Amino acid sequence: MVIIHQQPDIFITYTMQPKAYLSFVGFVIFMAATWCPLLRPFGILNWDAYDLNKPYGMVMLLVAVIGIIAIMLKQQGLARVAAWAALALTVLFYIAAQLKVNTTFSFIPFKVMAGFLTKLIKFKWGWYLLFAGAVLSVIGTFKSDKSIRADLSV
Repeated sequence: MVIIHQQPDIFITYTMQPKAYLSFVGFVIFMAATWCPLLRPFGILNWDAYDLNKPYGMVMLLVAVIGIIAIMLKQQGLARVAAWAALALTVLFYIAAQLKVNTTFSFIPFKVMAGFLTKLIKFKWGWYLLFAGAVLSVIGTFKSDKSIRADLSV
């Protein structure tokens, strides 16, 4: 005797809110931007976030991964925290890079030579992607008007 067990077709549908897509794209851009050129010292090579500061780059990557996972699991609170953390990390990283570039040659007693060498370190287009990804992820985590009205009526 042969028993055939038939299970009904189970379709799991996953739908995200439109703003979640925006936040998802922001986190993906933020993650990809960590590998984009950020600084070009002396026109010789390009440095990304991991060349500038590897532990800090790994923290930025971890925040992006946490944000993506939070969006997929529909955890808006965690996604919002990750988005604001990504923006704060980006701003702090940019300030640190500016300070590092401007003080790298401060040991040289000749101001003209130190200024000339400082001008040879160029900021590249990766900063635009870092900021754009962080800002998109923050914009995507804002509450919609309907959810705000629902929160106020309770």
